[in-house]
Amino acid sequence: MSKNTSTKKRQTAGLGDIRVIIGGLMGIYGVILTIMGIVMTDASANLWAGIALLAVCGALLLWNALDPTLVDEGESITGGPVTDKKN
Repeated sequence: MSKNTSTKKRQTAGLGDIRVIIGGLMGIYGVILTIMGIVMTDASANLWAGIALLAVCGALLLWNALDPTLVDEGESITGGPVTDKKN
C-alpha cells in the first residue's frame, strides 16, 4: 500500500465559490426585505420573505465554512495545468 506523497499545495476557492456569491446576494435582498417588512406595517410578506432569504444565506455560508471547496495550486478550475502563454 503506497501513499500518495504529492506536495501540491491546496487552497480554498474563497470568494470565488458559488455558495458565497449566491449566499451574499440572498443576504443583501433578505436584509432589504426584512427592513421593508418592519417599516411598512401592511407588508408582512416582505418580512417573511426577508427572514427566509436570511436563513438560506446563513445556511449557504455555513455550508461553505464547514465544507470548503479545495483547489490545487497551479491548476485551473477546469482541472488542467495552468500554462503561461507568452506571444
